[in-house]
Amino acid sequence: MVSAAQALEQLLHEEIPLTRALGLTVTQAAPARVCLAAPLAPNINHKATAFGGSLYALAVLAGWGMIAVRLKAAGLQAHIVIQEAQIRYRQPVTDTLQAECHVPDEAAFARFLRIFARHGKARISLPVTMRGTAGEAVVFHGDYVIHS
Repeated sequence: MVSAAQALEQLLHEEIPLTRALGLTVTQAAPARVCLAAPLAPNINHKATAFGGSLYALAVLAGWGMIAVRLKAAGLQAHIVIQEAQIRYRQPVTDTLQAECHVPDEAAFARFLRIFARHGKARISLPVTMRGTAGEAVVFHGDYVIHS
């Protein structure tokens, strides 16, 4: 039997080919939390730290993955797109890139799914954090839209 993490990883690799180049793996895929990882080597920059674009991509994908996991749990299918995002790079990442997304407001997410079921489109904002050796390295907030 395929685990939720394996299923999400396969979906990401099929739907978003860039995930293969990043070396993305899904380390956790549950309605409470989605965690992604990628090795530093294919994502390294000229300063021997993680490339900002790779960090951004991993953050976007963590939010995308959270929505995919929640849609599957609700028995819904939708197209997921990032609409807008803000990112803060607080410190360099010098090891494995790791992104974590959780849903801070369960009521807002339930409302998001109800709106989608009613109108065929909905929007939600999700936070993603990435840790470095000295704590929080990247803070990301993405606005995602789902549509039929």
